[in-house]
Amino acid sequence: MGETARILIVDDDENIRKVLTTILEDEGYTVESVGTAKKAIERTRKKFYNLALIDIRLPDMEGIELLTRMRDTTPKMRKIIITGYPTLQNAMEAVNRGADAYILKPFDMEKVLKTIKEQLRKQREEKKYSQEKVAEFIEARVRELEVEEESTHRRKP
Repeated sequence: MGETARILIVDDDENIRKVLTTILEDEGYTVESVGTAKKAIERTRKKFYNLALIDIRLPDMEGIELLTRMRDTTPKMRKIIITGYPTLQNAMEAVNRGADAYILKPFDMEKVLKTIKEQLRKQREEKKYSQEKVAEFIEARVRELEVEEESTHRRKP
């Protein structure tokens, strides 16, 4: 098994934070939680999280706005909006601003866990793909340098 995924819960409801933290820790994740967007931004500047569960309504900022701000601090982090106020406009705006998924309250924990696992799988695939692309670039560049060196040696008398 790989490293443990790190999850940040951003919700102003302390009970929701506690329940989600307990369930996700029982699933083997490393979990931290905060009650405001400001604290979420501070945490993501200091630590890496694989995934964030973000409430759409926070006391200091809309969750949709937080999506945009967090994209700057941790662009590779998967972001899931959670809401008890589902509207088509909210869903579309969340996706347009960078949400990777959208979960409704009250939670169906089976769906929440499935969504988290799916997002973490996608993140691993993107990382693997990125690493493969870097390796391909390095291999191609080494071949180019070898050809350049060969041609330089041929030109010398």
